[in-house]
Amino acid sequence: MRYRFALPRRMAGAAAVCVTVAGLLTTPALAAPQPHAAAPAPRQHTGHATPAHPDTSAPSPAGAATPATQHPATQDRRISPDRLPPQAPAFGREAPAARPAASCTAADFGSRTRSALVSFVRASTPDCVNTLFAVTGQDAHDVFRQTQMVTVARAFTRTAAVYRGDNSRGLLQLVLFLRAGYYVQFNHPDDVGAYTTRLTTPVTDGLDTFFATRHSRDVTAANGDILGESVILTDSADQQGRYLYVYRRLLNAYDSFYDSVDSMVRAVNDVYTPLWRGNWNPVYVDAVAADPRVTVSLYAFALDHTGLLGGDLAFLDSNAGMNLARYVEHPELRPIVQPLTKDLLDGSAITGPTAGLWVAVATQASAYDGADCAYYDVCDLPAKLTDAALPVVHQCDADHTIRAQSLTAADLDAACASILHQDAYFRDLVKADGPIPGQYASTIELVVFASRADYQTYAGAIYGVSTDNGGITLTGDPTDPANRPTSIMYQKATDDGFVARIWNLNHEYTHFLDGRDDMKGDFTQEISVPDVWWIEGLAEYVSYGYRGIADDEAVQEAAKHTYALSTLFQSTYDNSDETRTYPWGYLAVRYMAERHPDDIQRMLARFRVGDYAGGYAVYHDGIGTRYDADFDQWLTACAAGACASPTKA
Repeated sequence: MRYRFALPRRMAGAAAVCVTVAGLLTTPALAAPQPHAAAPAPRQHTGHATPAHPDTSAPSPAGAATPATQHPATQDRRISPDRLPPQAPAFGREAPAARPAASCTAADFGSRTRSALVSFVRASTPDCVNTLFAVTGQDAHDVFRQTQMVTVARAFTRTAAVYRGDNSRGLLQLVLFLRAGYYVQFNHPDDVGAYTTRLTTPVTDGLDTFFATRHSRDVTAANGDILGESVILTDSADQQGRYLYVYRRLLNAYDSFYDSVDSMVRAVNDVYTPLWRGNWNPVYVDAVAADPRVTVSLYAFALDHTGLLGGDLAFLDSNAGMNLARYVEHPELRPIVQPLTKDLLDGSAITGPTAGLWVAVATQASAYDGADCAYYDVCDLPAKLTDAALPVVHQCDADHTIRAQSLTAADLDAACASILHQDAYFRDLVKADGPIPGQYASTIELVVFASRADYQTYAGAIYGVSTDNGGITLTGDPTDPANRPTSIMYQKATDDGFVARIWNLNHEYTHFLDGRDDMKGDFTQEISVPDVWWIEGLAEYVSYGYRGIADDEAVQEAAKHTYALSTLFQSTYDNSDETRTYPWGYLAVRYMAERHPDDIQRMLARFRVGDYAGGYAVYHDGIGTRYDADFDQWLTACAAGACASPTKA
């Protein structure tokens, strides 16, 4: 899949990815799999990532929570390892209890003030409040202008004062509203207007009150969600330095009893959001320098909980080490943090069960204290990690190389056969004569980690990709003679129908083929028009069709008749969620391939010469809504059984 920001598809320098779970992201994700969404990255030349000096601009506050998925995810460019965020749990926030449907529009919030606003926020579901992270324009002003935020912040304080350890008084919704306001104001300040200390004061009053209550320390599912969102709010309000004592308290209190309470695990992990992002806030850095006890808490947490490494909660331990080592960025903290960082590296290993901690610490030491890389033994870190984690190198032929962690000879042969035979199937479908002339996009390296855990441990540090997905393809710059597209994937523990259990092997390889034969130019050019229905839909359609199996999710979606074909033609990574992108992309491509292949050829004729506006005109202007009624009838037949798996080539 490539990438947009949290949607599967080819990256800006990357390509298709299957969404899983990893990073704490900074904005709402389209197909993101974690509690918080990750920011997009622009597409670049592939290869070993060279840590860049970090961007000194403050990142956007964390966005809305989204559930985990395993659909492909997308990313616009490689991310310098020093910018990769802490990992997040592989489980999503619990869904709120079902209640009768109620109106949930921006106007419902923006048209109310004072007590009426507070009452409406309390009565709304958390899912409803989460939709406010997306408001813009006049809606953003009406909902989140400072007077509205102050009203809710004061209600937050009053409600926190009588907190009983549950959400009976709507405290979660009040906190989510405040978080959404900070998020929207940061991203659209001209829409919302300025925030001043008139807001900061009641927000910190509310946070102070909440964290002082006895029940904020409860290790319960009911408290966990509210506690975690309140911790994130400390970051949204840029008050990380003020709440160091809260972060220490959560880290120091954690024990194995938390592990059976998902929301409490998330709440502990949420501490890493302000600790990580606070590094862009000079006030926070000054606070840590004045009271560096949080460095001891992080160091002790990482040492005391190495038993988590290699398991489902490994991120709790590795994130502690990552956050500690990140402090080497600041000269005033370096004398304290350097020896602690070195000690964590010496107490873990580059491979094996403690690799998650070693890599997390090493990436920060390398990125932020590179001049002393020899002290940590992390010089030329990407190459060091590649040699250790990907020792298997196998040539399928002159243009196809597999670099793997532990594939057997039989697995390597099977993977090679699968992708090499896929070329003919693909070209028969799209009627391609061969690679687009003048592009350097015909030589690919397929990287296969032994598990999702290994992928999440190593891929970001080696390739600079976000691992909140199920794989990704870096297509690079096709005008560069040294360009070499790279698909980065992993094996699943169970057989999901892919050769050698390589998750999304054929989806990712389709993105490579599409870029080689159909889509001229780089990723920015490719997505200059709404064509995600084709990019992601084609990858899904070829993956399922080539393997001769049915896309059951797409068939289920067909029965819902959610989208008109003309609507799918307008899909972008910004306006589409994972369902619209993948199963509905599959349905759109399958319909066009079966009913209107000549239109596809007219579109691809323009795409192949880099005329994306012309290709878009084929289906936007030339087709428009003419096929909508027929598509709707086709969906009915598809859901009734007509979408049986295509015959494998």
